[in-house]
Amino acid sequence: IAENTLVVYSTDHGHFLGQHGLIAKGAFHYEDMLRIPMLARYPGVIPAGVRSETLQCQVDWPVTFLSAAGIPVPGLMQGVDQLAVWGGDERGARDHVLVENRHNPTTVHLRTLVTERFKITVYRDAAYGELFDLERDPEELHNGWDDPAYAEVKGELLLHFVQAEIQREPTRMPRIAGA
Repeated sequence: IAENTLVVYSTDHGHFLGQHGLIAKGAFHYEDMLRIPMLARYPGVIPAGVRSETLQCQVDWPVTFLSAAGIPVPGLMQGVDQLAVWGGDERGARDHVLVENRHNPTTVHLRTLVTERFKITVYRDAAYGELFDLERDPEELHNGWDDPAYAEVKGELLLHFVQAEIQREPTRMPRIAGA
């Protein structure tokens, strides 16, 4: 079993330890909350010591597990097969990640599109948001949402965001005759 089993170890989210004035977890999509470590072992497929900084998401795990097991992936699954990336392919399997927080009516509702360089966050029922250039501002201290220097980037990211949301198909439930 030890020589032919894919083992993945990770967590569901990061934790704030004073960054941005926050303690514990929260609804805010700063890198400290989103970028989480993940370890994977799969003898003969994932070489020891492989590291990747490519964009990945936990929704990719079920698709990747099915792929590793040689099981066809149902067409409606939202994830992307990351097995090649875990095996050392540095190209990455996706160009963005979508993140959302909408647990209940009393919390902040927000959605975020993360690309290799930028992150844009939109809040429900709000005319403001957040836009961070992760290359120039890795600590996310300068919000470029209203910065004229980022106006064109903001428009491109919002369009990318809308397209990503449109492509994200909800899981269709089976129809019951007569219902």
